[in-house]
Formats: sequence, C-alpha cells, structure tokens
Amino acid sequence: AMEGGLSARIREGDCAVLKRDEVFKAVSVLRRRKIIFEKQWFYLDNAIGHIYGTTFEVTSGGNLQPKQEVEETTTETKEAGTDNRNIVDDGKSQKLTHDDIKALKDKGIKGQEIVQQLIENSTTFRDKTEFAQDKYIKKKKKKYEAVITIVKPSTRILSTMYYAREPGKINHLRYDTLAQMLTLGNIHAGNKMIVMETCAGLVLGAVMERMGGYGSIIQMYPGGGPVRAATSCFGFPKPFFDNLHEFPLSKVQSLLSGTFTTETLPADPEENALVEEESNGLTEEKQTSLQETEEEPTTEAAMEINPTEEQDTIDINAEDVEFKENKEKENKENVREKQIKQWERRKKLLEAAALLREKNADGLIIASKFHPTPLLLSLLEFVAPSRPFVVYCQYKEPLLECYTKLRERGGVINLKLSETWLRNYQVLPDRSHPKLTMSGGGGYLLSGITVILDKGKSDSSNSEALKVEEPSSKRCRLQDLPC
Repeated sequence: AMEGGLSARIREGDCAVLKRDEVFKAVSVLRRRKIIFEKQWFYLDNAIGHIYGTTFEVTSGGNLQPKQEVEETTTETKEAGTDNRNIVDDGKSQKLTHDDIKALKDKGIKGQEIVQQLIENSTTFRDKTEFAQDKYIKKKKKKYEAVITIVKPSTRILSTMYYAREPGKINHLRYDTLAQMLTLGNIHAGNKMIVMETCAGLVLGAVMERMGGYGSIIQMYPGGGPVRAATSCFGFPKPFFDNLHEFPLSKVQSLLSGTFTTETLPADPEENALVEEESNGLTEEKQTSLQETEEEPTTEAAMEINPTEEQDTIDINAEDVEFKENKEKENKENVREKQIKQWERRKKLLEAAALLREKNADGLIIASKFHPTPLLLSLLEFVAPSRPFVVYCQYKEPLLECYTKLRERGGVINLKLSETWLRNYQVLPDRSHPKLTMSGGGGYLLSGITVILDKGKSDSSNSEALKVEEPSSKRCRLQDLPC
C-alpha cells in the first residue's frame, strides 16, 4: 500500500502472496487458474483490481469475494465455566454430525453461521473457560471460514514463507538472520555489491529490494547459471535487473591470476536442458525404429510388394527432400540464434569481469552451502578497503575455521562471529506468553570490515606488531610459540 495509487492494486501477471493466519504462499496472478492453498481451491480472477492487503472469502465455485468487516457482537455476557476440569473429551459433546455439517456446506451456508451452529450444538461449550471458548471459536473458524488475504511480496514475507515452507532451499537462513546480514552488510542504494548465495535467490532479492534499483550487483554463481526462483517472486520492475550482473565461480581464479578468457564458457543451462531433451527424443525415435525393423516378419508375404505401394514410397521420398531442406534452413537459423546468444553471454560475462577487475566493491555477502573459507578468501580480493562483508553458514565450525584463516591473513578488522536468538510471543490481554514452538537455530554470521592488506611486511614484523597490541598475559605466550 506504500506505493499508493494504481501500483498497489492486484494486476494480472503480478506476483502475489496468499496469507492465511501465519501461512504464506507465493503465486502468480493469472485468470482461470486453479490455486490450492491450505486445503482450499479457488480462482484469483475476482481479486484482480482490488488493493493489496484485501481479505477475501472463498465462495461456491472457488470465487473470491471481498470480506465485509463484521462487528463481532460480544456485548452480551457469555456464560463461561471457572475451569475445564469437568470436561471429558469423549467426542460426544458435538451433536452435529459430519453429514449435518456437509449438508450445511452444500446449502451454501457461510462459515460464520456453521461456527455459530457448532457452538449452539456443543454440550460442553458453556462449561469451558472464557479462554477455552475463544480458542474453540478460533479453531472452528479456521476450519470452516475460508478467508484469504492477498499481500504484496516483500523480503519479510518471502523469507518467512521460505523458512516455514522449504527451509532446505535457503540453507535454513532464518528471517532475523537475513535482516542482520542486510544491516551488517550496510546495503543501501548506490552500492556496488558482490553476492554469492545458494538460497534460491532470496538473499539476492533482499539485497535488490534494499538497493531499490540503484547501484550494481554482481552475483557469483556455481554451476551452469544463477538460480533466481525466489528473486522472481518479489515482482521487481524490469529496470531493477539492468544493473544485475552474474559471474561464474569457476572463473574467479583465472580472473585473479589474469588468465581469464570467455572462450571456455560454462554451458548455458537452458541450452543444456534443450540439448538433453532433443537427444532423448532422438534416441527414443531411433530405438522404436530399431525395434520395428527387428520385429518385422521376414516372410514371403512381406517380401511381395505391390506396385502401387512402390508408387507411394516415391512420393514420400520427394516430400522428404523438401522436409530436409526446410530442416536445414531451420538448423541454420538455430545455429545463428545460438551464436547470437553465445555472443550476448560473452558480452555480459566480460562486463561482469570488468566490474570485478576494478576491485572496488562496496560489500560482499555470502550465504551458500559451500565451505565459506575458500570463497571468502578469493572474493575479498574484489572488495575495496574499509568495506563490510558478511558470511552466513548454517553451522558454526566452518565459520570458526574461516575466522582463524582471516586472522592469520590479516587485511580485516572487527571480525565477529554471531548467532541471533529468536523467540515468538503471543500478545493477548491476560495471556501473553512465549509461544511454545521456538526456532532451534537460525544459522551463524561472520562479519567484518576490510582494510588495506600490507603485503610488504614479513611475518616476523607482523608478530612484532601483535606484541605491541596484545595485553601482557598474551605477550609471553606469543614468545613461547615456535616460529
């Protein structure tokens, strides 16, 4: 709703997020496309044109209707018991049977009324405490009132969604840890950032959102190409991608040593897939033709060919020649297209290489499934001095090793290894308390700031400098160390 005006309306082709209680799901807004969410199915057609943040009710036929806000009448004093000790859960307290409820649903009776009937037909409802009654109503509402809110995607929403739905895809990077990364990395508009992540593009999207389309990002990727599934969920405008570059990790060493060329490109992931599909198709065809030739009976009958049949085969051959010519034309065009694509990729790669070669990036963010030490040590070369870097890892041990390696190497200050602790609270009158489910761990962060690495000094002078800085207790220890 921040953008105001038209842009805050749900449009066809948008990326939107469906929300129900604390459950999220990212979807594309398309007409006549069945969406299944939280055991409900519906179409998003009616949502188009409404403002983001609108709550809809699923009506018959899977249509969404904007939900009218109903003032809950809680003026009359409800009868409530003092405690729940006399309530026995024997499954007999509800007079309405499953079939009764189904009949009500089929009649098209709204969820709200079904809940009301359930309350009236419950023998134990009055004996429950007020809190238990509220809980009961809430639970039944969730089951029978199909209410869905459509919200605009953002880093907060998408990271919550991924962490709840598919944490493995984002290396169990919890949303508060991601927030810490953005802060520690000092990410803002106009930055030149290096991002290396294997979190489905979530971290990249978060960085892009913070930068608001100003500045440039070089995404380092392993394998055939960058994965940006989550990035596409943000629904960024086209210009955001103008200054997004990518560079393969496999080329970093050659770029640093000065032997970098674009000749040995990693194969285009899309082309690869296509080639595989094509070859699969071909092999299948060949196999069937082989089988057919094997299975054809070589009896006398099959040998005797009628003259009319011969005539047919000649015609087919003529068509074949034409077909072959067309195919050759197509192939030439394909080859040309491939060459253009290849050339464009080379150009993009050279641009990214030129940006990295300047070695003046304003920051480095790493969040991947790979061991952080070699990654960090090589990528730090591209970062300007007195700039922040942040490395995320699901486990602490690799970061500890990374920490010691950086200490030995020098060129960094303010090294910190941290883990944030997250606890959710339910905040309600008279019953605020920590939620029972608490996140086990959100991963670890190693952060620091680069400084100019003085390579002229030898190791001995380095240890001299250490002696001066370190307190006396450590000083003697240093002298004891064998050099």
